[in-house]
Amino acid sequence: MDKRPTIIDVATLAGVSKSTVSLVLQQSPLVREETRQDVRRAMAQLGYVYNRAAANLRSSNAGLIGVVINDLRNPFFTEFATSLQMALSARGYATVLANTDEDPALQAQVVGAMLEHGVAALIVSPAYGDETAFDAVARANVPVLQVLRQVVASDRFPFAAPDYPTGSRLATEHLLAQGAQRIAFVGGLEGRAVTQLRMSGYRATLAAHGLQPLHLPGRPGRAFGREAARWLVQEHPTVDAVLCFNDLTALGLLTGCTELGRPVGSALKIVGFDDIEDCAQAYPALSSVRCDIAGFGRQMAETVLEWLENDHRPPPETVTPVTLIPRASSIG
Repeated sequence: MDKRPTIIDVATLAGVSKSTVSLVLQQSPLVREETRQDVRRAMAQLGYVYNRAAANLRSSNAGLIGVVINDLRNPFFTEFATSLQMALSARGYATVLANTDEDPALQAQVVGAMLEHGVAALIVSPAYGDETAFDAVARANVPVLQVLRQVVASDRFPFAAPDYPTGSRLATEHLLAQGAQRIAFVGGLEGRAVTQLRMSGYRATLAAHGLQPLHLPGRPGRAFGREAARWLVQEHPTVDAVLCFNDLTALGLLTGCTELGRPVGSALKIVGFDDIEDCAQAYPALSSVRCDIAGFGRQMAETVLEWLENDHRPPPETVTPVTLIPRASSIG
């Protein structure tokens, strides 16, 4: 005897998300009439019968969005998650938030738990490594948006991020305009897509000026940036400007330069990436590529809700604009 058809079977046949089918079953006015008819036809073809009693037991999770972040210790990701959560809350959705601490096994665990608890959609800033979590999501047929980092193909799961290549181009052009002659890129692990994206504009700009790149790779953070200050003095004394993978690395570099007595803004010009709140409060104030991460969070909330409520799947890739915020660390 064949198994009883499920809501996932209906969603697959109708070519919509599981959440869209749920909205149709709840007679939600948010679903377009054409989509509603497609779902009804799929139900009839499969012989699907709506179990309203069971649905009522699950109704407390109907407005639940899962948010999975790779590193909530980084203020960049914290600000994004906060902005996202507030925007979802304003639309009546609750958020369940998990930090994976760059651990793909933990990521698979928390994503599985969120699916079991009936989240309507997932927004994931993924850890690199095993993609098991995304296989589980594909089977669940739940809308999933990759943000800030991409680990699986965007034709499977849409991806959205600030314009990292333009950001590093703007920063490099700025440093060259300030008279820099030897610019290093500090931070970012080799082989990772986000490192390559954040370096791409830097590399292209240097190539256009006949200059060679110099990458000091490492796990981006304050500790690495502080240590990099010493490496630059000892091993690369001709470097007179630095573009950092992120602001935490740049803030650590500021500390390291202070310890070494190296003037920032004159002897060494520094630009960070992300423009977290600490940049304007540091001394000297840190120049940075502004990604408007709060605005990005609000935009991602709107994107996933359009997908969930109106079945408007986002394009495979979304790139949001960035700007350069020059401060004392690069202009003296």
